[in-house]
Amino acid sequence: MRFTLLLAIIFRALARDRLSHHASIQARAEWLHHLCGKIFALLGATSEVAGQIPQSGLIVSNHLSYLDIIVLSTIAPVIFVSKQDVAAWPFFGAAAKSGGTVFVDRTRRRAVAGAGEQMGQVLDVGIPLVLFPEGTSSGGGTVLPFNAPLFAPVAGLGSPVASCTIQYFLPEADVSEEVCYWRPEHTLVPHLLNILSKNGLHARITFGPSAIRTGDRKSIARLLYEEVSAPLQRP
Repeated sequence: MRFTLLLAIIFRALARDRLSHHASIQARAEWLHHLCGKIFALLGATSEVAGQIPQSGLIVSNHLSYLDIIVLSTIAPVIFVSKQDVAAWPFFGAAAKSGGTVFVDRTRRRAVAGAGEQMGQVLDVGIPLVLFPEGTSSGGGTVLPFNAPLFAPVAGLGSPVASCTIQYFLPEADVSEEVCYWRPEHTLVPHLLNILSKNGLHARITFGPSAIRTGDRKSIARLLYEEVSAPLQRP
């Protein structure tokens, strides 16, 4: 039942509220914010935020699941940087496009560099831009090494950057297996159906201070990696 409602919500948003090609970045972020708020409510999930939610600049976050998009977009209108293959996902890919996602083919170095212009456009209008520099999702126990080339555009943008750490909690369940979407055998629809069958999903989002980061891409990546990892070490 929840899955049917979820598809209905996304389909209705794409059909009724379809944005024109000329829609502003702000309009796209607001559209995704509204859609994800409905999905989050359907999940019956709750969230808590520690730290100040950035109002602009870059947000560098760990990556556990497609749920990260919903959680972060629910608490504020934001734009995401995502791997290219997400654009082909049924329903969710179309929603990502309408939501202004900056898609990057991370297998091509020139494509990563070219994304800097699109990232700059988002940051120039004052909309927070979310980057998942691990390059893939994980089981949540640790933060995977950051992909330093993704920080090449960051080093030259001069925008404030804040760290973000996402953690999930689900009563009587193994979050790594049932919430995080990372194993090769995980497939979207069965995984999502399982999530929709659960009650009590809770997300904790911890933001670090937003500040201009100086130095080369490797030093910026190293510093932010430490900031994103820190909340996972706390009891």
